[in-house]
Parts: sequence; structure tokens; C-alpha cells
Amino acid sequence: CLDSNGELHEFGMHWTNTDCYYCSCTWSGISCCTTFVKPTGYDGEKCVSIFNKETCTYKIVEKEGHSKECPI
Repeated sequence: CLDSNGELHEFGMHWTNTDCYYCSCTWSGISCCTTFVKPTGYDGEKCVSIFNKETCTYKIVEKEGHSKECPI
């Protein structure tokens, strides 16, 4: 299987790509799904969600300064 980055993967291989998607290579092709949950239900006027690609997680923080976390 050839992924979107041009990397070749053997049949039966599993990996997490740089966008935090868990992928697998089967005879029918590449299948990927998210490894993270996008948060909802927070105050969008006061807070913003920030995605960390290193940990594949979101953090909800105040728009001004990003120093305080917001409740979800």
C-alpha cells in the first residue's frame, strides 16, 4: 500500500500517520480512522481548541493567552 506521503507499507501493517490517524494496509487498500476525539460543548466565544500532533490530543483554553483551561 502506498500512503499519501509516498511511503510504502506491507500488507497487514498498522501505523499512526503524522496527522494522528491509525491506518492499516489490507488487500483492499489503506483504511484509516482517527485516534482522537474532537471536543464539543465548550464556550466558543471565550475558548479555543488547540490540537497537539505530538500527543494526538486537544486542549481547550481561553482565547486570550492560552494559559487557562476551559471547562468542557
